[in-house]
Amino acid sequence: MNGMKAYLADAAGRVATVVDGQEDAFEAAAAALVRTIRDDRLVYVFGTGHSHMMAEEGHYRAGGLACVVPVLASTVMLHEGAVAGSALERTPGLAAIVLSRYAIGAGDVMFVFSNSGVNAVPVEAAHIGRERGATVIAVTSEIYSRAAANGRERLAEVADIVLDNKGPAGDAVVDLGGGLRTAPISTVVGAAILNGLLAEAAQRLTAAGEDVPVYISANMPGAAERNSELVERFRSRNPHL
Repeated sequence: MNGMKAYLADAAGRVATVVDGQEDAFEAAAAALVRTIRDDRLVYVFGTGHSHMMAEEGHYRAGGLACVVPVLASTVMLHEGAVAGSALERTPGLAAIVLSRYAIGAGDVMFVFSNSGVNAVPVEAAHIGRERGATVIAVTSEIYSRAAANGRERLAEVADIVLDNKGPAGDAVVDLGGGLRTAPISTVVGAAILNGLLAEAAQRLTAAGEDVPVYISANMPGAAERNSELVERFRSRNPHL
């Protein structure tokens, strides 16, 4: 079980220390979320490739916030063709098409997850989010993006707020020898960052006596009534409800 223990220890360490050294950035992200939720605006979450899982992570789940809207487009995901999706996330001009169905605007927060931080679609998505007046929060690996840039614009150079997931170049963290590594870490840390920030914003609003639009697990008492009210409230603004 050495490989498993090595991975779990690495993941636990990264999650526990991800805020260290970037407290100001995390505080800015939490404050932006508080303003957005308080003003009944939306939190959009976008990523391509495996990073699209962060959009699904925040969407319509037990304990999740109903104001979270995933940005999902099969062209830049993996389930309908991984090779094609990987190529398309590097295609200039596609982000505008993907985002055309989402009413991202002033007062909203837009998370853009991209571990490598250099592919065309997430970088252009960040530009579009800022042009529309949203606060764009990038979650990326600074080390990876600097190693991969080769002159390309990086997501970290575009976003309003940059959160470094502190992942290594190439993502994998368990050494197999011979130059090979396995066990990617960005999904675990990315999900922790997203849920941790949403929890921080929710706690701050609750402490201020404000309502937070949190879903309850469908298997818990009172869930049906509360969740149906939240769906009705956000359905017209979330195309995935």
